[in-house]
Amino acid sequence: MEAVIEVKKLRREYISKKGWLGRNKEVIPAVDGVSFTVKKGEIFGLLGQNGAGKTTTIKMMITLLAPTDGTCKVLGYNTFGEEKQIRSRINFIFGGEMGVYRRLSARDNLRYFANLYHIDMNVAKERIEELLDLVELKEKADLLVETYSKGMIQRLQIARGLLNDPEILFMDEPTIGLDPVGAKMLRDIIRKQKEQGRTVVLTTHYMYEADELCDRIAIMNKGKLIALDTPAQIKESTHHAETLEEAYIHLVEGLK
Repeated sequence: MEAVIEVKKLRREYISKKGWLGRNKEVIPAVDGVSFTVKKGEIFGLLGQNGAGKTTTIKMMITLLAPTDGTCKVLGYNTFGEEKQIRSRINFIFGGEMGVYRRLSARDNLRYFANLYHIDMNVAKERIEELLDLVELKEKADLLVETYSKGMIQRLQIARGLLNDPEILFMDEPTIGLDPVGAKMLRDIIRKQKEQGRTVVLTTHYMYEADELCDRIAIMNKGKLIALDTPAQIKESTHHAETLEEAYIHLVEGLK
C-alpha cells in the first residue's frame, strides 16, 4: 500500500519565557524527532496522554504549524511550502464544539462551508443531504445548532469535514466529552470512512477506542515516539498485555 503521509525526524519547538520581563528563555520540544508513515486507506492512531505531542503533530500534518526541523509530506507535498496543493484534498475535525456556527441550522452550516470550499451548488445540495443522512441528523437538520447535544454537534462536524470529499480526514480527540452511545455512533462513522477507501488519522488518549478502531498506532510520550505497530503487536510485545492500556502503562513506566 502506498504511503500518503511521510513524517521524518519531525520536530516542533516552543520558546518559554521566564524570569524578569521574560529575559530567561527555555526551548521546549513539543515534538522531538518523530518518524512514521501512514498508508492509504488505513485508520492510523496517535496515542498519548495530554501533552504528549499528538495535537502538535497533527497540526503540522494539516499545514497549520510549520516544523522546526525534519520533513512532513502529505499526498507527496511538503506541509510547509506546498500547503496549497494539500489543503483542498484533506480536512480536519477537532474535538469539542468550536467547528460549527451555533446560531445556524445544521443544513445552513453545511451550505456555508460548501460555499467556502467552492463546491458546485448542485453537487453541494446532493452531498449535504447524503452527509446529513450519514450522521443521522436529517430529521433535525433545520434546527439551530445551539439546541444540539455535544454528540449531535460532533456528528455535524464530521459532516462538515467530509463536505469536500477529502482523501485524508484528520480527527483530534473526536469522541472527547461524548456519552458512550454518542461515542459508539462516531466510531461507526469512522469505520465507514475506511470502508469507502478514505484514510483517517486520529488522536486520542482513550486506549480502548484506539484498540477498537486503528489498523496501526503510534504511541507518543513527551514528544517522542515510543511504539509504532498494530494494536495486537504492541500488546504482544509488552509481556502479552491483555489491553492496550496495560501495554501503554508498561511502555511509559519503562522510560522512568
